[in-house]
Parts: sequence; structure tokens; C-alpha cells
Amino acid sequence: MLDFFLAALPILFLLVVLTKPHPLSSPLAFSLAALLALGLQFFYFGAAGSLLLASVTTGLLNALTPITIVLGAIFFFIAMEKSGAMQPIKDWLHNISPNPVAQLMIVGWSFMFLLEGASGFGTPAALTAPILVGLGFPALRVAALCLVFNAIATPFGAVGTPLWFGFEDLQLTEEAMLAVGLQTAVWQTGAALVLPIAALLLIVDGKTLYRNLPFAFLSVAFSVGPMTLLAFSNYEFPTVVGGSIGLGLSILAARMGIGLAKETPEAPTKKTPSPPPVAPGVLAKALAPIALTVAILLVTRVPALPFRSLLTRSEGGLQFPLGPLGEFFLSPSLVIGLENIWQEGLRWSHAILYVPSFVPFFISAALALWLFGDFRTKGLEALRETKQKIARPVLALFAALVVVNLLSIGGEQAPTMVMGQFFARAAGDTWVYLAPFLGALGSFFSGSTTISNLTFGGIQYSIASEAGLPTTLLLALQCAGASMGNMVCIHNIVAVCAVLGLVNKEGAILKIVAPLFLLHGALLAFLTLLLA
Repeated sequence: MLDFFLAALPILFLLVVLTKPHPLSSPLAFSLAALLALGLQFFYFGAAGSLLLASVTTGLLNALTPITIVLGAIFFFIAMEKSGAMQPIKDWLHNISPNPVAQLMIVGWSFMFLLEGASGFGTPAALTAPILVGLGFPALRVAALCLVFNAIATPFGAVGTPLWFGFEDLQLTEEAMLAVGLQTAVWQTGAALVLPIAALLLIVDGKTLYRNLPFAFLSVAFSVGPMTLLAFSNYEFPTVVGGSIGLGLSILAARMGIGLAKETPEAPTKKTPSPPPVAPGVLAKALAPIALTVAILLVTRVPALPFRSLLTRSEGGLQFPLGPLGEFFLSPSLVIGLENIWQEGLRWSHAILYVPSFVPFFISAALALWLFGDFRTKGLEALRETKQKIARPVLALFAALVVVNLLSIGGEQAPTMVMGQFFARAAGDTWVYLAPFLGALGSFFSGSTTISNLTFGGIQYSIASEAGLPTTLLLALQCAGASMGNMVCIHNIVAVCAVLGLVNKEGAILKIVAPLFLLHGALLAFLTLLLA
């Protein structure tokens, strides 16, 4: 019990200091949590000083991935605003339907679904949240909504990476992988009949939601229906296909007013005039940077195409020692990294052209500036504003990733493993209903469904074998739970706050999404009881 309490102490500390009435700033909170984790690892868990140094170094380096993604996303949307490319998109979305439920479902649900299937890496919230804020929705609530919406689509995100790569070490047969994917899709579809609808109440009032409930259900079904059907035969493309079909059908239904109230209850007495129709040529220009972003993300992640392996190849190129720090390498694909960090066998790498940052965000931003604005002047303004917005979140992300790394070292005695094993032992025969929370624990630390599956897939497999439970069932619950955990992952929350320019609101967002996180877990448990 003491092992579990001390393993969880840095996380409990963060929850307290970030959600109390006068929260600590996120950089300070994460820095203190990192010091606490460091002290516990050294004095209680007995980690060697050199391993701790290597872990801190690796955590700081790992932070470059979310930092560069946030940097690219911020610059992209500032460039879209500065150039004037965002205004035609806002006018077009308003003309499709001024209904808030329609706008939230089209952008926050359907478009995010497509982006998750194409990319992952936290890109969906980074792209969709600023659009929704631009449409007039409150930033804090939008951040929470996007985190919750994204919890459904991630099992098949980044062209199925959480499944085919996340469970790679388990050496499952193709038939077993398809079974895991299908069961995950069924569980997530069941949760989607409730969770997104409940999440809409974060922004719209109950009366508005009730009057537009048919459209909300249709929009959900337009995405999760194709996702589940395709999961019978494939575990790479369900989210991409579901998002594509869902986006098209949701836009069509909104245009036709299917399932939408004739007028919104909160509409003011003096009706706000609709913007004039957007000329097709202007709309095409405005959407071109976003379309280019989606296209680049998709073609660079489809395994059947050569670009993924080309952009992530780490072999060849430059390689030279940096003394005790490790062996530095730079591949022809611009993958940089360090091997054997501080002689402790830890490794870090960063695929500059693959991680969604400079490609595609800076390329798409340049297109927007070229098509609409003064490329040089507006570009420099966007860079200056981006620099101002990114400074504070960078400190929080560096400290957050150090915490993650410190809690993940130690093999079977790592704090993350101690917590996971404690939960499994305590649950006993009821583990099948609590298994998703182990998956959520993994993504809470890492912000990645894939990494959660890599970390805890083996434990779930062992528990299934020992307890005589269906292996594919527990792995499906692991994957669905890992997806669920992304909505409460601290560094995901820091990232979306950075994109929206929210300062010291991480704790507030955590408090908003926590009940929906528990609702998702309860839905998965109920579906397990009903269907397993």
C-alpha cells in the first residue's frame, strides 16, 4: 500500500495544486512535481543517480515533440487570422447553419474525427479548438469539449497506430488484431451514444440541446457507424473513413436542416444578420491551407505509401559521440536523436519532417499568407505573436515530460507499473470492469493511446491469461480506456491551453472534464456487463 501511495504522490500533488481555488501556475506545479518524483525515485525506489539524470534528460528531449506541435499549430492559426483566410471559413460555417449544435458537431466532432484518423499527436484539438473559438464559443469550454470529443476516435488514430504498433510486442495473430479492433469500435460506439451528447452541455444549454438532439445523434452516428462497419475487416482506416463520411454527411444534414430546430432558443430578439454568401473561389482559397494540412498528414501516415518510412528512417547519416551524454545521430530523413543517454541505455529520437509541426503547419501557414496577405509583414507579425504565446507553455511542457519520464523508469518497479499492478490486484474478479482505467492511467502519463498500449498491453494480456478471460476483450478495454485517458492527460491540457492562449486554466479544465472521464469509464463498464 505504501508503494502505491508514494508512486501516486506526484500525481496527487498535481491534482491538488492545479485544482485548488487559487492554483499554482502550471510551470511551477509541474516543476515541483518533478522534484517530488525525483526525490521519491532516489530515496524510496532506489533509482541510481545516473539513471535519474538520464531520465530527466530524456524527458526534456521528449518535450520537444508536443512543444513543436503546439508551436506549429499556434503559428498556423495566427497566420490564418492575420492573412484573412479565417473570415471566409467562419462566414461559410455560419451560412451552413448558424445553429451552435450544428457548428460544434461539424467542427468539433466530425472534422476532429477525420484529423485524428489522419494524424493523432494531439493535432485534432490544436486544429479544431481555434476554429470553434473563432466562431464565438468560449475558449475554456471549447478546450474541454475538444478533449472529450477526441476520446472516442483515438483507438484508430494516426491510421491505426495504437493497435498495430501499440500491441506489436504481443505478437497477436491478424485474426486476434481484428477482434481487438472490432470490440474496441463497438465499445467506443456505445460510449459515443452518450458521451458527446453530454459534452455538448459544456457549451449549450439543455433546452438548446434537446431541440437539436436528433442532429447531434445523427452526426455521431455518421462517424461511428462507418468506423464500426470497417472495423470488421480493417484496423487502420476506421477513423479516417468514419471522419470523412461523417464530415460530409453532417454538413449536408446541417444545410438541409435535418434534426435541427428552426431557430435557437438563445437567439436574441434582434436577429443578427447572416454574413453574405462566400464566393466559391474565395472559399476554396480559404480552405486550401486546411485541406493541404489534412492531405499532408494523411499521405505521410498511410503505411501503404512510401512517405511514412521515408520520413521516419533513422539509419545512416551522421553519427558521433557527445561524451557521456550519449551518441548523437542525424539521418538523411532529418531524424535526430541520442542513443545510450548518460550510459543508461535510454534513447530519444525526433522525426523533424514527420512530427506534425514544421510539416505541415508552417507550409500551410505560408500558403495562407501567400494567398491572402502580405507574406513578409503578416508572417513576421504571426511569428512575434507565436513567440509570445508559446513561452509560458514551453516551461510547463518541459517539466510535465520530466514527471512522465521519472514515473516510468524502473521496469517492473516503475511507479506507473506499481500503480497498475496495485489496481489489478485490488480489483480481483471485477477487473474486467476496471481494466479501462489502467489504459487511462497510461495515456494520462503519456498523452498517447499508443504508448499506453505499449506500456500496459502486456499486463492486460497476462491478467487475461491468468484469470481465464478473453484476451481480445481485455486488450479492447485497454485500448478504449487509453483513448479515454487522453481527455485528462495533463500535457494534452497544457497544449490545448497554449493553442488557445489560456493562462493557468489547466486545473479548471481538469475539473470540467473529470466527470465526463468518469462517465466514459462507467459506460465502458456497463457495456462490458451488457455485451461481454
